[in-house]
Amino acid sequence: MNKLFIEDLPISGKKVLMRVDFNVPLDPDLNVVDPTRIKAALPSINYVLDKGGALILMSHLGRPKGAPTPEYSLAPCAKVLSALLDRPVQMAPDCIGHHVADLVSKLNPGDILLLENLRFHLAETHPKEDPAFAKELASFGDLFVNDAFGTAHRKHSSTFTITEHFPGKAAAGYLLEKEIKFIGKALTEPKRPFYAMIGGAKISTKIGVLKSLLKKVDRLFIGGGMAFTFFKAQKIAIGNSLCEKDLVPLAEELLAEFGEKILLPVDCVIATELSEDAPTKVIDIADGIQAGYQGLDIGPKSIQLFQDELKDAATILWNGPFGVYEIEAFAKGTTAMAQTVANSKATTIVGGGDIIAALNAAELSDRISHISTGGGATLEYIEFGTLPCIEVLSDKAQIRI
Repeated sequence: MNKLFIEDLPISGKKVLMRVDFNVPLDPDLNVVDPTRIKAALPSINYVLDKGGALILMSHLGRPKGAPTPEYSLAPCAKVLSALLDRPVQMAPDCIGHHVADLVSKLNPGDILLLENLRFHLAETHPKEDPAFAKELASFGDLFVNDAFGTAHRKHSSTFTITEHFPGKAAAGYLLEKEIKFIGKALTEPKRPFYAMIGGAKISTKIGVLKSLLKKVDRLFIGGGMAFTFFKAQKIAIGNSLCEKDLVPLAEELLAEFGEKILLPVDCVIATELSEDAPTKVIDIADGIQAGYQGLDIGPKSIQLFQDELKDAATILWNGPFGVYEIEAFAKGTTAMAQTVANSKATTIVGGGDIIAALNAAELSDRISHISTGGGATLEYIEFGTLPCIEVLSDKAQIRI
């Protein structure tokens, strides 16, 4: 990566403005349920503190629609971060304004200030309508570090526009660099056989990814709801299963051009309704799904087939669950594949909240080579090989410090 890196910055005695991704799940009592994304930012945070910088962190949380909303406050994240670092983390009442500027002015080396949710201001997601927002955020720091890979595909004020105010001083953090290293290398210089596993509900959200991967991988495993559009393209009865009818022609085209690379499930778990208590049965895909039933998970034959095919993998990229993971009755396929990937000797790259939750629940996360913190960002990086907010970071040759 020829972009300025956090280690290129002269941090000692400086105020470092860092964009992190603390968009974490909260329970009804506003406690952080999964601190994975907060922990992912620790290497960059600790580096700034160890180098004698004062740190101003900024992030979004949820979609509060441009107004302060208590349930979307980043205060719970400040609490978790403080515990992880074993040092105080000051919580700002807002992300801009005179009060925040005063707090920033009083920061000393080693101090940490977390700004309140950026999306409490519409200007965060609509930078062209209010460019002053990015300018005011930028005024808080001497240097800028972007370590929020999960938002690097969005041209928002705090990730994209803000770099205009840091010429030669906008760098990538450790997490951003790690994501680029793992995903980029997997796409450009993969150890082979290179297998990709793509799940999730819809083809429409992953058209570009599917097309891009089929040109790079040795095999593409397809699961989840999107598989039924492919079955429909094969003239197989799918009952009430999810199907994007307008994309059946695309599925036909992909099967015609890349059929030898595409591996679809051979059986599935079906039920009459999507509920934990619904009676289920397993059917072979070739027999079709009868009316009134819908496919909700891959079946045992598919699990075995996928496991056998993955045995010789050198690189595995996985994004999207293979069933309705939120309901235990339809989570067996995703859980089984999580165990398979975790036990693989291949370089493994995993992304998507459902899969990460499955890995965490089974205590398998530490056996994955790289867990991507991005959802849409990961998919766009796979498709295009870069992201807008990476491109606008300073080039190493343009350092102006």
